[in-house]
Amino acid sequence: MFVLWKDHTAIKEAAEINELCAKWEIDYTSYEGGIYSSEWFWAKVLHVLRADESVRKAAYSVVEHCDWLPALICGDTKPENIKRSRCAAGHKAMWLEKWGGLPSEKFLTTLDPLLAGYRDRLYRDTYASDTKVGYLTEEWAKRLGLTTNVAVGVGAFDCHMGAVGAEATPNALVRVIGTSTCDILLSSYDEMGDKLVKGICGQVDGSVVPGMMGLEAGQSAFGDVYAWFKRIMAWPIEELIATSSLIDEATKQKLVDEAMDKIIPVLSEQAAAVDPKESMVIATDWMNGRRTPDASQLVKGSITGLTLGTTAPMMFRALVEATAFGSKAITDRFADEQVNIESVIGIGGISLKSPFVMQTMADVLNMPIKVAKSDQACAFGAAMFAAVVAGVYEKVEDAQEAMGQGFAMEYLPNPANVAMYAELYKEYQKLGQITEETFYKSL
Repeated sequence: MFVLWKDHTAIKEAAEINELCAKWEIDYTSYEGGIYSSEWFWAKVLHVLRADESVRKAAYSVVEHCDWLPALICGDTKPENIKRSRCAAGHKAMWLEKWGGLPSEKFLTTLDPLLAGYRDRLYRDTYASDTKVGYLTEEWAKRLGLTTNVAVGVGAFDCHMGAVGAEATPNALVRVIGTSTCDILLSSYDEMGDKLVKGICGQVDGSVVPGMMGLEAGQSAFGDVYAWFKRIMAWPIEELIATSSLIDEATKQKLVDEAMDKIIPVLSEQAAAVDPKESMVIATDWMNGRRTPDASQLVKGSITGLTLGTTAPMMFRALVEATAFGSKAITDRFADEQVNIESVIGIGGISLKSPFVMQTMADVLNMPIKVAKSDQACAFGAAMFAAVVAGVYEKVEDAQEAMGQGFAMEYLPNPANVAMYAELYKEYQKLGQITEETFYKSL
């Protein structure tokens, strides 16, 4: 079984990890932003062990999906032999070379005796994605229509691969923008020094490009916020039109499909035309919790400033602005922690499909945003690593230069909107503080 990162059932376990780290001789969260999340490795492992006796009795070890697939197609899935991703281990499992790899056995068994023995059955060493795992087995070569001389490299998370595929360079923030966001930033050793960045999803040597520090942040919901509002808007369509007795079934389905396809594009068009001075609607983007800065899956989204004159485009605009403000909270945190961002690159579905969202983000961040030309930047990143593993290129940077697809467009901040959004961002911050302190502080 595999557990999706977006699952938040391990909130209690994450809280226990944070509590124990705060009083342990080593704070194992110090390179994870100082807050461990329910979206990550140890919280999920412990939750599953506690929740399911059958799994608990049968389980021997645990593996990240990005580690399992290379092992599977190379024919060696023995846990002790699997080459583990530096990316996954460092960002999610509190692995760090200087404290001997994973958290100590004493720490893990103090957290819960159910974790006894797992450390020894996991791993000590980790590898960057320019490392070869092996070659395709005959079975997988046949299934994939390839040959057994195809080299397979160590895996990594899709967003980190995406940063490589987007031709990321030092100090370029790559925003993978889809249902949620993942933000990847490369920084040199000299620039990072001994900084420990608070409230992000980890800083890991070699997690993106070997020889550089990889920093991760993100939002637990982005496009999912828009999808939620679409579902609200679609309720009468799905519940009333779809059950109407006035039109035949084929026409009903066509009408429903047409309306569903048009909701977001029409909302975007009309929301872009809303005069912000005529709308007092402000929202937060925490409908699926907050990933960064300062992870909390207990917080919830909020909308305020509604009147009897509030329209659907006004509400949608507020939600788009909220996701942009959540993006600014991330870039502000990096700035507060003296981590330099020189440029922003967008990849993922929304970056190519929604000019309204991207322009709003550029205005809120007050930074240009380049959009990668390829809609498969993550796959291109994996291909670049594969080319290095296969010996086509000596290093990742060479593969990026040769295989990069360039950029489709660039969104420039609209000076007329920058000052306005700076003021609205303050209102977003106030609403977030009130929402969190009033309703969720004691949870």
